[in-house]
Amino acid sequence: MQKPLKRPHHANLKMLAEYLDLSPSTISFVLNETPGRSIPESTRARVKAAAEKFNYQPSMIARTLQGKRMQTIGILLPELGEGYHSQVLSGVGDLLMRENYFYFTVHHRHHKELVDTYPGLLRSRGVDGIVAIDTHLSEPPPLPTVTVAGHNPLPGVANVFLNEEQAARLSLCHLRELGHTKIAFMQGQPFSSDSNKRWSATLGAARELGIEVDEELMIYLSKDSQSPEISYPGIRGLVRGGQPFTAVLCFNDVSAMGTIRALHESGLRVPDDISVLGFDDIQSAAYQVPSLTTIRQPLIRMGEMAAELLLKQLAGETIPEAVEVAPELIVRESTGPARVVAAQRRLHTAS
Repeated sequence: MQKPLKRPHHANLKMLAEYLDLSPSTISFVLNETPGRSIPESTRARVKAAAEKFNYQPSMIARTLQGKRMQTIGILLPELGEGYHSQVLSGVGDLLMRENYFYFTVHHRHHKELVDTYPGLLRSRGVDGIVAIDTHLSEPPPLPTVTVAGHNPLPGVANVFLNEEQAARLSLCHLRELGHTKIAFMQGQPFSSDSNKRWSATLGAARELGIEVDEELMIYLSKDSQSPEISYPGIRGLVRGGQPFTAVLCFNDVSAMGTIRALHESGLRVPDDISVLGFDDIQSAAYQVPSLTTIRQPLIRMGEMAAELLLKQLAGETIPEAVEVAPELIVRESTGPARVVAAQRRLHTAS
């Protein structure tokens, strides 16, 4: 017979045990779905009904002290804005929700002291593992960890990454097939985990395809921002310099948007005078004017893959240290045939 129980602000295990006339361990076994326990279905139903009635919430601290998992993941990423990071985060979050996991997100703006400190702080808050997105980790975190675009191999840390060499070849082959030989190249910010690998792959593909990389047509991004402003000053400076070019190979889609704006304000048309090629295929890329030709990373899927790998690792399964993902060229409106004479004339006028 169930005993009367006033509705407390915070019901605990002892209160439920007295109300149901059951042992606290039996209630714990039911609510934690502990395997290998022979408990009648009628008892399980009573326990779950009482827990719902009195809004019983298991103690997370108690679970940690008992060596149980918290069903919680920590996610490290540079910022919580739109674009690349939000799409990868969306993939991670969707997978974790389907698997009944909770997650914390912390952003670090690429500040080394935060990147070094956050894993320990997350562990102290009871997370089971970490997914690190576009984050420079100097050493393995103190918890199971999977990275997305973590180009610094670390022992015990799995990594989901894009085949940058294939992406560079797709980009430059597309521009060369359109007749572009005077190409402005853009290198990403030094703190982005993709920058060095992508730049190295671009130089390698250019050598392979016989495309000159002219120092006078180089743009080096440095501003700590994910706004189109990152490429705007460099493109304006390139136009003022007067060196002819017919295409811009951008570091990502956000910098491609800033490039198009800067060219437009200089009186240059995209793609009639200058072609622009982005990277990532973020959600807004298809809705720019003109819509962006870009290299697609399956960002949401990459986030899902990282979360899947981490949960497998937490379950004791062996996972691969590296998972390579293939890029795809998405041709839209921002690239077209090179028109060298017209572009040179308009560049000279704009400068």
